[in-house]
Amino acid sequence: MCMWIFFSIFVALKPYTMEENKDLNRIKVMLAEKKRTNKWLAEQLGVNAATVSKWCTNSSQPSLDMLSKIAAALKVDYTELVRIKRIHGEEE
Repeated sequence: MCMWIFFSIFVALKPYTMEENKDLNRIKVMLAEKKRTNKWLAEQLGVNAATVSKWCTNSSQPSLDMLSKIAAALKVDYTELVRIKRIHGEEE
């Protein structure tokens, strides 16, 4: 079952057009809810702040491994960081 969940997230994170990519991840939302900044998250993960900024604007997406590290840093389940769409385009 765990492998199926990771596969589902991988499919959810596949490249999209700009319109489809608008709100693919919820990192920015979760940072706001946790009252944390991009800079804080970058320091926690050991990445450049510009990288976190790209994730927050959905101009690029983190790897599944990095998504797990982001979830750990924010103390949330990784499912709270992604927006998963059903086949017919409905959000879960």
